[in-house]
Amino acid sequence: MTTDAPRTLDERLKDTRRRFETDVDVWVATADADGGPYLVPLSFRWDGETFLISTHRTNPTARNLLASGRVRLAFGATRDVVLVHGTAAVLEAEDLAPGEADAFAAHTGFDPRAARPPYPYFRVTPVDIQAWREVNEMRGRDLMTDGRWHG
Repeated sequence: MTTDAPRTLDERLKDTRRRFETDVDVWVATADADGGPYLVPLSFRWDGETFLISTHRTNPTARNLLASGRVRLAFGATRDVVLVHGTAAVLEAEDLAPGEADAFAAHTGFDPRAARPPYPYFRVTPVDIQAWREVNEMRGRDLMTDGRWHG
């Protein structure tokens, strides 16, 4: 347990955005129609507003995202966590903005277009974001609510 003072909202926002820009992998949680959870690490790219992930179309994560469009992303360790609840939309490489697939490949070191068959992409739009390190940061952990940043 740390005795550090809790971060201000501005510090948490800065730390969270830096993590989104520099991290490469994230835990992705989805659920099937019966509520069965599925958790997998995937590479991602943050464009300043949304996350882009990619996975084989037939694996549980893709099937769950295609069925419900609901996802939770978890960044960091348990004593420095960022949780994102969001919605996901499927995209093929040709649906991405020019250069977006290249930027994803450069950031992650993985090019879904090279897989056979090519993997689809999923654009995750954050709805709610929370960040905290210790129990003293539980108050004020909401950084985004209903798609709107606090602060």
